[in-house]
Amino acid sequence: QAQDKGQDLLTLCSACHNVIKRTNYDIQTDEVFASRVNNYMASDGMKYHGATKVVHYLEMLRDVVGFDVLKSKVVNPLKGKKIAAYYGCLLLRPGKVMEFDDPENPKIMEDFIKAIGATPVIFSQRNECCGGYMTLNDKELAQKRSNAVVASALEQQADCMITACPLCRYNLVANATENQIPVYYFTELLAEALGVKEEVQA
Repeated sequence: QAQDKGQDLLTLCSACHNVIKRTNYDIQTDEVFASRVNNYMASDGMKYHGATKVVHYLEMLRDVVGFDVLKSKVVNPLKGKKIAAYYGCLLLRPGKVMEFDDPENPKIMEDFIKAIGATPVIFSQRNECCGGYMTLNDKELAQKRSNAVVASALEQQADCMITACPLCRYNLVANATENQIPVYYFTELLAEALGVKEEVQA
């Protein structure tokens, strides 16, 4: 329900996070847009002025739980695993709106990887688009972008890759046809490190 209760909204998907946070920002900063939204909701007796804080699960782990605390809870550190963090384009941009991390040199996912006991791998395509949005209308271009991302991670000897977006994960698995690398949603490895899931095979 859209109400100005000042509650946080926790998101689990980069694409959803991007859309919701940009919409919330527009309601806060664009009077015309906010008026149109509230006029639409007026029949239900609701008004919304952007008081909700939109938080990605990774931000919650960093800013609320704390990576040091998370590290102290790890019972199965993923030592020896070299993990490439794939940010993609939606978590970081537009930087002024998302305020997630440095859009050119982010580190939140690498800090997460260190907290679960693994080694982060930096690769050139980690902030680039994988082509997920183009999968349906331009599969060839989606394959080209996905292949570039996977090849970049493999060049740096990554054992596997993590992402914070189910759409990116699907695209990297389904459309990276030239090379293969295991791609996990980041909470899969979190569950393994915390001992609540069986070991993931890289």
